Amino acid sequence: MDKLRSALSDPATGRPCLGSARFDRAQFTSSADFRGAEIRGDACFNKAIIRKTADFEVSVIRGDAMFMGAVIGRNASFREICGTTWFEWAKIGGDARFAFSKFGGDVGFGDATIGGDAWFEQARIEGVASLSGTRIGGHVRFEDAEIEGAVALSRAVIGGNASFTGARIGGETWLSGAQVSGHLNLRRATLDRATQLGPLVCAGPLDVSETVFGTAVTIEAATPIVNCRRARWASTAALRLRYASVDLSGAVLEYPVTIAAQSQPFTADGRTLTEPGLTNPRVQIESLRGVDAAHLVLADTDLTTCRFAGTVHLDQLRLEGLYPLDTAPTGLRWHGLRLVRWTPRRVLAEEHHWRASRHQGAADWTAAPTGEEVLTPAALAPVYRQLRKAFEDGKHEPGAADFYYGEMEMRRHAHDIPGSERFLLTVYWALSGYGLRASRALLWLLAAMTVTVLAMMVWGLPKDDPQPMSSGTLARNSITLTTDTPDPVNPTGPYRHRLSSERFEKSLRVVINSVAFRSSGQDLTTAGTYTEMASRLTEPVLLGLAVLAVRGRVKR
Repeated sequence: MDKLRSALSDPATGRPCLGSARFDRAQFTSSADFRGAEIRGDACFNKAIIRKTADFEVSVIRGDAMFMGAVIGRNASFREICGTTWFEWAKIGGDARFAFSKFGGDVGFGDATIGGDAWFEQARIEGVASLSGTRIGGHVRFEDAEIEGAVALSRAVIGGNASFTGARIGGETWLSGAQVSGHLNLRRATLDRATQLGPLVCAGPLDVSETVFGTAVTIEAATPIVNCRRARWASTAALRLRYASVDLSGAVLEYPVTIAAQSQPFTADGRTLTEPGLTNPRVQIESLRGVDAAHLVLADTDLTTCRFAGTVHLDQLRLEGLYPLDTAPTGLRWHGLRLVRWTPRRVLAEEHHWRASRHQGAADWTAAPTGEEVLTPAALAPVYRQLRKAFEDGKHEPGAADFYYGEMEMRRHAHDIPGSERFLLTVYWALSGYGLRASRALLWLLAAMTVTVLAMMVWGLPKDDPQPMSSGTLARNSITLTTDTPDPVNPTGPYRHRLSSERFEKSLRVVINSVAFRSSGQDLTTAGTYTEMASRLTEPVLLGLAVLAVRGRVKR
């Protein structure tokens, strides 16, 4: 090989120079060393066998580089190819190194096999970069690459990571049927005309943080994590996902963006994509902080751990299908010396974090992840308020009721409101669960009626019903009659004698009429009169709170 390089050297520069290099079907028992060579025509190595490395480092190929069906035992290194580069059906045992390279045309690795990594860092490709059907044992790296045409990894099988960090892709991005064993990293990439990403399967995270999507795009992926932090969609977008935990913190949505769960496995080219290592197909939203939710639609997504605080226009968020949220702990629990039963309702993950941070009840609520800020009730009340409005605008009144309850709970515990208002909220909560717990209001009503009945039996009803007495005056030929009812006489004797069935029936009539704002017409003692007045003031209110709670749960 050294003799060949010496014979082909340019006498003026000493640099190896060839018109064309045609080695189709040639066999190299060692390496093919063309370092620093200038090939002014094509370099043809179709079906060539190179036992070791194909080294074109610092070389220039003015024409096309043709390695279709070639077999390279170790690494293949290239620097500048002015024409088209073809590696279809080629087999490279080591790495394919094209870092910092320049390609004047297309780069094709269709159905090739690369045992190591495919390096394209900071490469400049004026045509299409195609790795469709390629099997790569290691990583694919396109960091900071500039590709004027499309990038195609359809049906590609990548044993490691696929990284396009900082890359700019001017054309389409075809990933249909791609399978990535590591992560797929599109962080800080610019996709000017990409309309379709996937369907693909990625065993690791799919990272599109700070990525700019210049046109309407559909992303279909089965992956455990989708990181969209500060991503920017300059047009409409649809994300159809499986298994994914999605973080949208700080994402910029200029047009409607839909995130939906895909119930069935994806198909590509008529075949169903396998999903090794992925178990739970639900799609979980982790965070919407900093997102303008006016353009966001979530369909069949799990919001159990979603952090809503800091979302802009949260009241305009659209939720479709099934969207479970976290719930309060259920059942009876001992908190210190008190037996507590939490009211069943939907709650935010941030409320879980806040309640878990308190000494009492920490075991029942989910603690915040390490490093996560625990928000105060004053910060959570507006979040509940906006979600309530979103549900009300969507005509989902029963769902809005839970968020109203959460809003009132946060206001009751907030330290930025007057103590008198917090006291009123506490009374409102205790009597009827903010007008949302009919059972609580009915229990208080039953207790109030029981106390009133007992008070009437013991002190309210007179000893005997007063009997009217008539008296008359005879003057000449006329008689004047006067009827008078004596004042009720307070009951006397032991209390057990006053608790009779007759007095109970009379007391019950008085109380039932009081609940309906009616007067019973029963003669009462002074204590009974005041008891009836108190009953007519409080018990109808409790009945009204119970009716309001039922109405809130069945209202359309």
